[in-house]
Amino acid sequence: MAQQVKVPTVGESITEVTIANWLKKDGDVVKMDEVIAELESDKATFELTAPQAGVLKISKAKGDVVPIGTVICEIADGGATAVSAPATKEIKTENSLTQPMKATGAIKEMKVPAVGESITEVTISTWLKKEGDYVKLDEVIAEVESDKATFELPAEANGILRIVAKEKTTLPIGGLICKIEVTEGGAPAATTTPSTSGASQPAVASGVSYAAGTPSPAAAKILDEKGIASNQVSGSGVGGRITKEDAVKAQAVAPTKETKPSSAMAPPVIASGGTRVERREKMTSLRKTIAKRLVAVKNETAMLTTFNEVDMKPVMDLRSKYKEQFKEKYGVGLGFMSFFTKAVCSALKEFPAVNASIDKDEIVYHDYCDISVAVSTPRGLVVPVIRNAESLSMNQVEAEIARLAARGRDGKLSIEEMTGGTFTITNGGVFGSMLSTPIINAPQSAILGMHNIVERPIALKGEVVIRPIMYLALSYDHRIVDGRESVSFLVRVKEMLEDPGRLILGV
Repeated sequence: MAQQVKVPTVGESITEVTIANWLKKDGDVVKMDEVIAELESDKATFELTAPQAGVLKISKAKGDVVPIGTVICEIADGGATAVSAPATKEIKTENSLTQPMKATGAIKEMKVPAVGESITEVTISTWLKKEGDYVKLDEVIAEVESDKATFELPAEANGILRIVAKEKTTLPIGGLICKIEVTEGGAPAATTTPSTSGASQPAVASGVSYAAGTPSPAAAKILDEKGIASNQVSGSGVGGRITKEDAVKAQAVAPTKETKPSSAMAPPVIASGGTRVERREKMTSLRKTIAKRLVAVKNETAMLTTFNEVDMKPVMDLRSKYKEQFKEKYGVGLGFMSFFTKAVCSALKEFPAVNASIDKDEIVYHDYCDISVAVSTPRGLVVPVIRNAESLSMNQVEAEIARLAARGRDGKLSIEEMTGGTFTITNGGVFGSMLSTPIINAPQSAILGMHNIVERPIALKGEVVIRPIMYLALSYDHRIVDGRESVSFLVRVKEMLEDPGRLILGV
């Protein structure tokens, strides 16, 4: 018997995933628990394993975006029987198309599914099928939008679509979206009529597929790097979706000159050295999630930012003196992040409100320091967590930062590695930022922003000297952290960085 493999639940707020890569091909024999595919969500990439041994039958292509619970492949039992199954199924499907469509009299009501613990309503953003269209089981018929994500709605039966909720209608969970008049046999005659060439080709009742011309996340990144608009590329994926291979092969198309009939009334042509091409790309799931969370933090917290500056010469001198020995002994480079992490952990113990969070009507204080470190990746900004950073040595902090950064760049970070932080450090200085006001990483109460190091003249013991100065910014939630605590915390971080011996001695 063939076993269906569905997209598993991978997180409370995740409603869809992208098939990043198939590690096995259609028709391959797979073993139980063998990794067959890589799935990508807006937060992490994870592996999909085979639930049983057998022959793989792929139903969703690489690059497809599918909702949680969607069947993406089947695994048939054993050898010869399983291998012959696809051919038998194909013949059965072909025969069913020749049978006339027959109404069963049954009505399938489709209601808004539960899409997350905190989501109570959704909005019908787009109908991909029209009233009266024939739809197939599991065919995507609409796009539904919640306050956290947009996901696709597949048909729950074969039949005729009867729309109940129009576009832009907001419905509660369990609300009636549409009805399907269930049918048996093939599609309506209009969709199975042979073409003039004599070849039998299925047609889509509502015209071009919604996926046509839409790049997968990997393809969109490649096209963006090449500067090629998606409408210049033909998609070879399911429904015309642009795959990664299509993007790799794509070449920029030079604009062609149109030949127009001469006319005395023709408007003058203004020559210009550049083009005026515009392109639109759908936001990735990760980018939409980041946008919504940042707006929510701005609206739901009393966020303020306080600033200070730190003389980095003592840290830079200590680093220059011992970095070679440090690398030789521990096998990892000595960077600035370990100094900042240890200084922050020490200051958090003295000012616990900066390490706290709000849970409804309660303030949660943490006696440990789980430091979130912002890492820039090709897919966007991710924030993995260094657990119990207060108990780690400098070399352990550097090793953990290097490990998390590498996993982030490779898209291998797990949900567990990016949740549960108590305080965040972000370093905009690596990109040249002089000063910024970082946004709190909710539900944390504060975030420290590092910036670039610039030689500036300062007054030191009555003399003007040139020193490498970094501006620090602490954004905090004023509902938890008072001004005295935030300023004192930042001053304490400054004092320990300007006298790094205090970090070693713990004073």
